[in-house]
Parts: sequence; C-alpha cells; structure tokens
Amino acid sequence: MSRSFFLFISLFLILQTQGQEWKKLLKIADNQQDLAKYDVVNLLDSTGVCVSDQGSGSFTIHRIVKIQTPAGALKHRIIKYDYDPLTAFAEFQKVKIYKANGSTKDIDVKTACDYAAPARAIYWGARQIMIEIGRLEPGDVVDYEIAKKGFTYALLASDENEDRFVPPMRGQFYDIVPFWSNDPTLTKIYQVSIPKEKDMQYQFYQGECASSLRFEGNKKVYTFCMYDLRPFEKEPNMVDLFDVAPKLMMSTTPNWEAKSKWFYQVNEDYGSFEPTPEAQKKVDELIKGCKTEMEKISVLTHWVADNMRYSGISMGKGEGYTLHNTKMNFTDRCGVCKDKAALLISMLRMAGFEAYPAMTMAGSRVESIPADHFNHSVAVVKLSNGNYMPLDPTWVPFLRELWSSAEQQQNYLPGIPEGSDLLLTPVSAPENHYFKINAQTSLSPDGTLNGKFIVEAEGQSDGSIRRIFTSGFMNDWKNALEKELLAVSPRARLLSVDYGKDPKNYTAAPIKIEMKFSIPNYAISGKNLLIFKPLVMNNLYNRARSYLRINTTIKERKQGFKDACSRLVLLEETIQLPAGYRMSGENRRDEYNSKVADFAGSLKQENNRLKLNQKLTLKKRVYEAEDWQDFRTAVNLHKSYGTQLIVLEKKQK
Repeated sequence: MSRSFFLFISLFLILQTQGQEWKKLLKIADNQQDLAKYDVVNLLDSTGVCVSDQGSGSFTIHRIVKIQTPAGALKHRIIKYDYDPLTAFAEFQKVKIYKANGSTKDIDVKTACDYAAPARAIYWGARQIMIEIGRLEPGDVVDYEIAKKGFTYALLASDENEDRFVPPMRGQFYDIVPFWSNDPTLTKIYQVSIPKEKDMQYQFYQGECASSLRFEGNKKVYTFCMYDLRPFEKEPNMVDLFDVAPKLMMSTTPNWEAKSKWFYQVNEDYGSFEPTPEAQKKVDELIKGCKTEMEKISVLTHWVADNMRYSGISMGKGEGYTLHNTKMNFTDRCGVCKDKAALLISMLRMAGFEAYPAMTMAGSRVESIPADHFNHSVAVVKLSNGNYMPLDPTWVPFLRELWSSAEQQQNYLPGIPEGSDLLLTPVSAPENHYFKINAQTSLSPDGTLNGKFIVEAEGQSDGSIRRIFTSGFMNDWKNALEKELLAVSPRARLLSVDYGKDPKNYTAAPIKIEMKFSIPNYAISGKNLLIFKPLVMNNLYNRARSYLRINTTIKERKQGFKDACSRLVLLEETIQLPAGYRMSGENRRDEYNSKVADFAGSLKQENNRLKLNQKLTLKKRVYEAEDWQDFRTAVNLHKSYGTQLIVLEKKQK
C-alpha cells in the first residue's frame, strides 16, 4: 500500500475518536509553516452521507476551523450554510468554540436563524441557515456540525412533505463534491453509505484522492480523502473552476441514455408540451409563407426568444426537470430558461416538427459520470435528415443565431424517446462571427482627420453592435454611435450616418453601418511632423471584440481559458496623406499561423496613401492551456498595430 493510503487510514481513525480530535489536527497544522500566512485553516472538512433506497441522503457535515488572523476572526463570527427548502432540510447540530486561552464555549444551536439566501440573476427560493458565534480571536478553533436531509438541487416540487427529499429520478443518488477551497484545508473527507444492491460509479477529476470501500451489513461504504489542500490558483479568463479544480463525481444512474429517456418521459407525463388553440393560432401566423424547414425553425425560435421575457424567477409546480406547460408559458410570456425552451418545443410541435427538451451546463463542461450537473434548459428539433439540432431561445434574443455561439463547445443531453448519449456543440467557424471595419480617411497638415468608415458584423459580433438598435430608442441611435467616435477622440464629430435597411430587423441581414466624421487635432502636429494612430486601431468598437479584454501580457498559463466566441476580424484603412509627407521607417508586414489563431497584417505607404490591412482569426471559444502561446502571439501582433505610433515627416525641398 502507498504512504498516502496509510496516512488516510491513520487520520480516518483519528477522526472517528470523540472529544479531542481537533487537537491532533491542530498539531499537524502547526507543524506546517507555510500555513501561517492564511487567515484561517480548515483542519477538517468532513461530509458523511447515508443514502436511502429511494435515493435521498442524510448528510452530516463536520467542519473544524482554526482562526489565525483578525480578518479570519471577522469572517467567521457568523457561520452560514445554503440549502434549498424544496428538496432539503438543514439545521445546526453543534457549534463549539475552543478558545486560544484554553476555555471552551458552546453556542446554543436554537439561536440559529433561517433566512432567504441572497439571490442574483435568478431566484430559486434557496434558504440559508446562519448562527452568530460572537467575537473570535487568533488561535481560536471553531468546531461545528450541520445535519441535512434531501438532495442537492431543486428539481421537482411536491406537496408531500417527505417526498420533497426524494430525487426526481427516484432511487438514484448522485453528488458532485468540490475538493478545493478558498482556504487551506488540512483534511477533507467524503463518505457515502448506500444500499449494497445499488451500483455506484465514481471518478475523481483533476487530481487524485485516497479511497476505500468496505461493507457494513446491507450497506456499501465509500470513503474518499485528500490532505493538505491549498487554495486553488486562479488565472484571468480561466475556464470554469469546476473544469480545472479537483472534484469527485458519483452517480448510481447507469448511463446518460437512461437519464435521457427518463428526462423525455417525465416531461411527456407532466404534459409540458400540450398545444393550446391560442398558441396554435400564433404558430400558423408565424410560419405562413415559410418555404423551408429552417425558415420555420428560425421564425419560431426568434419569436420565442424576443417575445418571452426572462423573468429570473422559477414559478409554478413543475420545477427543474419538468418544464412548465404551454398554457402557462404562452399566457404569461415570462419565465426562466426552461420556460422559454418549453414554449419553443410546444410551438415547433404545433408546426409539425419533432422537438424535445435538452439539459446543458452554461459555463462549464459536463463530465462522463451521469450526475446531474446541469444549470440550463434548451431545446432540440429533429431535421428532415434525421439529425437533431440544438436551439436556445434564452441566449439568442435579437441575435442572428439559433444556438448562441457563446455556447459553442458546450455539452448537452437531449431528452428523446430513444435515449441519447451526452453531446457536444461544435466550434462555430470564425467567419460566422466576422467583424469588419473599412475606413477611407484623409489627414490634413493641421492634424484633422476626415473620412468615413463602414462597420459590418455577423453572429456574436453582429449582436454586440446591433444592441443599440434592438434595445435602445430610435431618437438615441445617433448619440449611441457618436459615443463610439468619442472613444477614439473627445473632439470627434459625427457628420452623418447610414444605418442600412431597418437595423432593428436583425433577421433580414448582417449589420452594416456607414458613418462620416471629422476629428480636429487627431494627429499631433509639429514642425514638419504628424504623429497619430490608425483610426481602426484606436478604440473603435472595442466592446465588440472580447479578445481585447484578455490579458495577453501573461507569458505562461497553467489552465485553459476562454473567449466570448470564435471570431474573424478584418480591419482596413486607407489614409490620404498631406502633400509631401512620408512615413518614417520601413513598411511593415507580419504573418503568423497556428491551429488556434492566425494573423496577417501590413502597413505600407503607396505614393501619398498609407494602407493598413489586418486579418485576425480566432478559431475557438474554449482553449487549452497549451493553446496560449499561439493565441497570445496572434493577438499581440494584432494589438501592436494599435500601439505603434505612425510618424509622418514632410520632406524639405
């Protein structure tokens, strides 16, 4: 056996003893000098779960925390724990303070309070138990236990009090256990006891942990443990923490196909997609005149996306896995992602398509173990060629896509009659999200820059630019566009705008805007000198280019990173120079090609014109750590044309 396993067994035995286990752990922690710099140290983070035949769990959560600084004392004067009352019950069992001076203090758990948990964009009805333990000092040790009954996420609501603790896929247990912390953790243990007849699969990701299996009567007991956990080192623009930090996943569900079939059936049984006369009338109206299946799918997807408000609150009896019915969704026209997906599925079915719900995880990947790590609901439609196509009405309001490419390289599981394995959305080609600026400008001897430029965009880039038309008032359009010029120079004046044909109608064509402008004193002028930057590289529409917000000065990365989407950037500018002026220095040309990012750029003078050309191709949304150097090189070459000052000198006769 390995040394780590013997350590595992010895510490596990320590933790089974009563009374003074914290002193043994404290002694181990005090011998590690590198821990002294932290505000607190978690001596123990232990969770024990006893799983019933129905799949619900009885959890015992035990934590022992050493306070090391005044900041740590302030942070832990109130202990909080979140739970969802629809699926769980939680309460403090013990709170004990071991003071640095040797005294002890027992906190009355009856003083604990139960509050609505703070909500951000979405309110799920979550609760929070909290207890105030008063003043703490460096050297104090806080020892507390919490008992919880139920399961992790709000999925199905029930009027039966005890049934709310039973997972919706009855009899199946799963859990996702983060093995990381914002504070150093000396010992982390997760133990689960399940009926002997249940088969459980598990896997540890992004690391290793000690594990054991033993039999106790009619139960199987799995124990997992890690030691000396340090705070996970985060990086800017890093992929989701769940994708890179150590975690344990387990499930008794045999495979994703079983989950898919169950997801299909639970919604059919619930009647989520039953048609209504009112909705049918709207469907017939919308698809009238559509000649192809894609035209019908597009018009229905965009109607739901644009006309059903995202309310940010989950309402009604059917929660999580069950999607609310057509009558509720079509009447209320508001809801969260599952409501928008449900209405789209209903309307697609009323239009003659096969359509089904799908689960996905926005922000991180879904692993191979069929645990319930989903936070988002979408739809799939079966095309005439037999393939299923994912649709997301939540992420595409006023966007020229049916599946947002901000979600490319994302796992999803459709709930279809035949069952499905876990699927992955493909990378969207960069040209699907092109961003183009073509400028024709002239520079005067006094430094004034006059001219025009045309900005064009598609996909995600289109959505970024078009937002002022789809969400703003018409009388504010010109002001909004002028702000783009003011980002270039506070002296800029917008002379005229050609908005193109109906910019609010985003489905008609990609955005195309032409602007004429004048910028006095754009170039710094001196005796026979003009110094400036090309307009297209000087903060013009930077907000439409998310890659500019990635810090490419970082030389090395340990973790994967992500951008908003794949993207093709084309920048061109022809500058008419004043008579007699020449660019100081040599013409410039750069080229770089790789599997993840390409760049080609040039800056040259031809007679009395200066010509800038750039092409940046970013080929993915989610990148691996080994992609960093290629991505960084291409983007930095692109940026360098914006940091390079162009110096014009007037040649003396």
